Amino acid sequence: MDRAIADETYQNQTLPHVSRTFALTIPQLPEALRSPVTNAYLLCRIADTIEDEPAVSPPETIALMERFKDAVAGRADAAALVRDLAPLLSASTLPAERDLVQNTERVIAVLGRFDAVQRNAITRCVELMCFGMPRFQFNASLRGLATTADLDDYCYYVAGVVGEMLTELFCNYSKDIAAQRRGLEELAQSFAQGLQMTNILKDFWEDRSRGACWFPQSVFTRYGVDLAQVSLDNHDARFAAGLEELIGIAHAHLRNALEYTLLIPKEEAGIRRFLLWAVGLAILTLRKLHAHPGYTAGVQVKVTRRAVGMTRICTGLGLRHNWMLRGLFATAARGLPLAELAEIRKIRVINDQAPTQAAAQIGTYGSARR
Repeated sequence: MDRAIADETYQNQTLPHVSRTFALTIPQLPEALRSPVTNAYLLCRIADTIEDEPAVSPPETIALMERFKDAVAGRADAAALVRDLAPLLSASTLPAERDLVQNTERVIAVLGRFDAVQRNAITRCVELMCFGMPRFQFNASLRGLATTADLDDYCYYVAGVVGEMLTELFCNYSKDIAAQRRGLEELAQSFAQGLQMTNILKDFWEDRSRGACWFPQSVFTRYGVDLAQVSLDNHDARFAAGLEELIGIAHAHLRNALEYTLLIPKEEAGIRRFLLWAVGLAILTLRKLHAHPGYTAGVQVKVTRRAVGMTRICTGLGLRHNWMLRGLFATAARGLPLAELAEIRKIRVINDQAPTQAAAQIGTYGSARR
């Protein structure tokens, strides 16, 4: 088998083992976008695996993230990185993730076969993610983030950069989509933040069991709640009030996510499906969170398979009708709190510096890891 075909086949075969969700949504995309989006997801997943490995010390993690970022950009040897990284992975790394790390060189080889716009968009996403994730992960604690601005920054580095990358890939794919570039770029970060905040809310207790909290203390201070003291036994109405406020913010971002999707031309049914399924499942998750503020595990607010099926059917029926999609969203969001976003806060890399220039800054956070 030709090496290029073999590498593409590996990507397609490994995707369902590391993400069942993306294994369902990516095939909805036009054929020309499936490989770049799959590649981008797998590269981000490798970065996540490095970041999440508990057996690796903070300084080692920083060094490995730098080497991975450089390998993706073609500035370092991917094979040498794998030789050094693979033995460090502990039993906490899933077998599918371990296999993905072992095949890092193949995934990067696929990246190298894309056109310049695709390569640059994916490389930028990975570089910014590798810059931002340690900045927050090494400071993670049960105290949470200080402010909602910190939450915005966190969501940008773990999700907003992906929204920007997808926008670039979509605009590169279609001149008709590129005609909507300005609107898409304005909404891309907010779109991604809506999805990420939904995950943060759902996974609150699981993250907490690992010593991390991504809720902003500034919100809960208004209700007299110290996030550092919250436990499964003592979260009460005051905690639920703070939770409601965060649901309202996530809801507002998901409204922007819908508007982002509606800027995609109606003829691009596959891209619309890819986006709408994510938005629909997120708003249904917020409904479950709103209805069950006393949840103690993410599984308690997980959307059912039946709801997933209904989301696919309903979005399919309304795919080409913006008025119908807005109506479906309004119905799904009925009764949810809604924050007013005065403006869409655009996150920028500190001083617009290249991620490679920020390594020393990242290192200052390492000693604070919990």
